[in-house]
Amino acid sequence: MGSATAEALIPQFKLEKLLNQDQAGRRITLLGSIDSSKALLTVERAAFPNDPEILKSFHEALANIKNLGDNDIYRWYLACSGASDGAPSDLKLNLIYPCTEAHIRKYSPQGVRMVTETADIYKNHIHPYMRKKRDEGRLNWVFNIIEGRTEQEDVILRDNGQGSADDAFLMLPDLNWDRKTITSLHLLGLVERRDIWSLRDLKKSHTPWLKHMREKMLDATVGLYKEVEKDQLKLYVHYQPTYYHFHVHIVHAQLEAGSTQSVGKAFGLENIISQLETMSGGPEAGMADVSLTYYLGEANELWTDIFEPLKRGEKS
Repeated sequence: MGSATAEALIPQFKLEKLLNQDQAGRRITLLGSIDSSKALLTVERAAFPNDPEILKSFHEALANIKNLGDNDIYRWYLACSGASDGAPSDLKLNLIYPCTEAHIRKYSPQGVRMVTETADIYKNHIHPYMRKKRDEGRLNWVFNIIEGRTEQEDVILRDNGQGSADDAFLMLPDLNWDRKTITSLHLLGLVERRDIWSLRDLKKSHTPWLKHMREKMLDATVGLYKEVEKDQLKLYVHYQPTYYHFHVHIVHAQLEAGSTQSVGKAFGLENIISQLETMSGGPEAGMADVSLTYYLGEANELWTDIFEPLKRGEKS
C-alpha cells in the first residue's frame, strides 16, 4: 500500500466510541470502522518542537488561558494550543515566577547517580542541609495553605487527627493534576506540624497517627471521586523530597509511573508504616536510624556539595 493510499484511510475512519485513554490523557485509542470493517485508531500527542523560533510561535499562539490557582511563586493554568473560540483546553501550564537557580537546575537535563545515605551521613550532612533550606523561606507556599491564606477553596479534607494539634493534616489536589482526568488523579496530603521535615523524622511512636492519616485520606478520596475505589490508589512519600515539610502523595494506580514514582524516589506509605512497626527499639527509634538508597541528579546540591565530595574522600 502506497503512502497516499494509507493516508486516505484516516478520513474514512468512522468513530464508534472512545476505547481507552492513558498516559494522563495524552494518548487515546478509538474504536471505529472503515468500510464496515472494525478498526482501532490510536492518537498520541507528538513531542514538542525544540527549535527556538517554533517554540516562540507556539508560545504566542496560546489562547483561552485560564488560571486554576496560584500560591507564592507557583501558578497553574489550562490553555489551548490554538486560537479557535470554544476549543477545549488541551494544555496544562505550570509557571514558577520568579524562579531560582535551584529551580533551573532541577528542570535542566542532567545525569543521575544512586547514593546510599547512612544514619551518620544524614546526621552530619543531610539534616544540616535540610535546616539551611528551611531557613531560606522556601516553605512559604506550604504555610500559606496550612494557615488558610491561599488555596482554601481546593482543600478536600482538613482533619484534626487524633485529638492533638500535632496530628492535624489536610489534603488538596496536586498542582500537576489537570483536575479532570481520573486515571491521572494526584492529590497531596500536608501535615500541619512543622517538626517533621521528611520521612527521616518518622518514629515508631508516629505509627498510629500515620495509619489514621492513611485511612482518612483514602476515605476522603473515594468519597469525593466516586469513580475510584481504595484499592485503585497509591500513597507514597518522596525522599529526597522537593521541599522539607512532610507530605504524602495520593495518586491513581493507573497514573503513568514516571521518575517521581520510581525506585529511589518514592517510598510507599504502607511500607514505611510496616518498617516502623517491625523496627527494634523503643518508641523513639525511627527512620533516622536506617540507611536509605535513592537517586540524585548531578546538578543537585546534595550531589555536588555532599555525596560527590564524600565519594572523593574530601568529606568524612
